[in-house]
Amino acid sequence: MNVALTLTSLPYVTDPLAVFACLRKRPGAVLLDSGRPEANGRYDIISSDPLATLSIGPGGEVAMDASDLPAPPAALHKTPFALQEWLLAQLTITMPDNDLPFSGGLIGYWSYDLGRHTQQLDSQHPDTTSLPLARMGLYDWALVIDHLRKEATLLASRSRREQVMQWLGANAVPQGPFALKTAFRGQMTREGYHQRFEQVQRYIRSGDCYQINLAQRFSAHYEGDVWSAYLRLRRATPTPFSGFMAWQDKAVLSLSPERFIQVRQGQVETRPIKGTRPRGTTRERDQQLARQLLTSRKDRAENVMIVDLLRNDLGRVCQFGSIHVPQLCELESYPNVHHLVSVVRGQLNRANTPLALLEAASPGGSITGAPKIRAMQIIDELEPCQRSVYCGSLGYIDHTGNMDTSIAIRTVVADAGQLHLWGGGGLVADSQPDAEYDETIDKIRHLINALTLK
Repeated sequence: MNVALTLTSLPYVTDPLAVFACLRKRPGAVLLDSGRPEANGRYDIISSDPLATLSIGPGGEVAMDASDLPAPPAALHKTPFALQEWLLAQLTITMPDNDLPFSGGLIGYWSYDLGRHTQQLDSQHPDTTSLPLARMGLYDWALVIDHLRKEATLLASRSRREQVMQWLGANAVPQGPFALKTAFRGQMTREGYHQRFEQVQRYIRSGDCYQINLAQRFSAHYEGDVWSAYLRLRRATPTPFSGFMAWQDKAVLSLSPERFIQVRQGQVETRPIKGTRPRGTTRERDQQLARQLLTSRKDRAENVMIVDLLRNDLGRVCQFGSIHVPQLCELESYPNVHHLVSVVRGQLNRANTPLALLEAASPGGSITGAPKIRAMQIIDELEPCQRSVYCGSLGYIDHTGNMDTSIAIRTVVADAGQLHLWGGGGLVADSQPDAEYDETIDKIRHLINALTLK
C-alpha cells in the first residue's frame, strides 16, 4: 500500500493523556507515553485505527485483521518475525524529510513468551492469560509530541488528517470508575520463594548459571475502566517508557523505566537496569540508599554480567567492533526507586533489520540471567506460570528502520476481569533470600497501592 503523508504542526500540549482520552475507544488506540512532566522521556506517540492488526497466538498461530491488504504467505505463519517483516513491507510511505522518531509502521507488544517461542524453548506451564504472544497494528498516521522542542506534529495522509482532526476535536471519553474486587495475592509465600532461591543457588554453585532473574506474579479481580487504572498508576509512578493499549476484555498498562532497544539511523542502544533501592522517606535516608546502591559490589557485578550478555546479543547483528559501553552502572532515580543503569551501543549491520535485532536479543538479558538460554530454562522450572507481556517489550518499528522498545517491567496485564503484575530481581551467588524477596515487593508496592485506593 502506497501512502503519501503530510506533516501538520499542532499546538504543543504537555499532557498526552488528555489527547489520548479523545481517541481511547477507537479501534487499535495506542499510547506510548514519556511520563512527562515528571519523568524525563522525550516523545509521546499516539495513534489508532490501524490498517491491519496482527496477533500471534500461544502456539504461534496467526490472526490478522486487514481489509485492504493481501493475506500473508502461509509459509510465514511459522516464523513470527518474518511475518512482521512482511507486514511492515506492505506499507510504502512517501513524506517530507523529518527527524521524527516514528513515521508510520508497527506499534504493539512482543511478550516474554514470544522470545521463548522463537528460542524453541517449551514451557512446562500452561499459559494462564488469554493474551497473544504478540499483538501489533500497522499504522499510517500518528501524533508525535516532542517535549524537548515543545512541538506536536501530526503525520497523516490528507484524508486521514481530516478524520484525525475530527477525532481530536471530539469530547474526551469520560473516565469510568475502577475498583478492585479482591486484594492482590502473590503466587509465592516467603517460604516458597526461599525454596526457589535455594534451588537457584544450587544451580549457580554447579556452574549452570551465574545469575537468574526470579519473579513472582500477583493477581486480583477488578471491575470498571482500565484507563482509570492506568491514570492511577501514571500518577503514582510516571516513567519514560510507559504505554497503554486495550482491546476486548484485555489491556496492557506499562509503567516501565527501562529501554530495551532503540535504533535510529542504524545506531543501536540498549539501557539495562540492574540494581535497585527504594527511595528514602527523608532526604538524608534517600541519599544514603543511593550511596549504598552505587557502592554495592554485588549490584555492580550483577549489572556488568548483563552488560556482557547484551554486548553478545547485539554483536550477533551489529557490525564487528562497533559495540561499546559509554555508560556503566550509573545512578538513575525515579519517584519510587533508585536504579543502576548502563548503556550499550553498536552499529546495526546493513544485512540485518531492526526486527532481526529484536528477535536476536529477545527476551532482554536484564530480565533473564546469564547464560540466557539456561537461565530461561531455570526460570520456567521455578516460576509457577508463564510471564505473558511481563518482561517482554512495548514499542514501535517504523518503515524507515527506526525502532524503540521497552522492557515491560512494572507492567499490569488485564485479562477477563483479572489484573496481573509481577515483581522480580536478579539472583547471584551472594544474594540474600529475604532481601531479594522484599525487593520483589518493593518494586511493585506503589503499583498495588495505587490500584487499591478507593
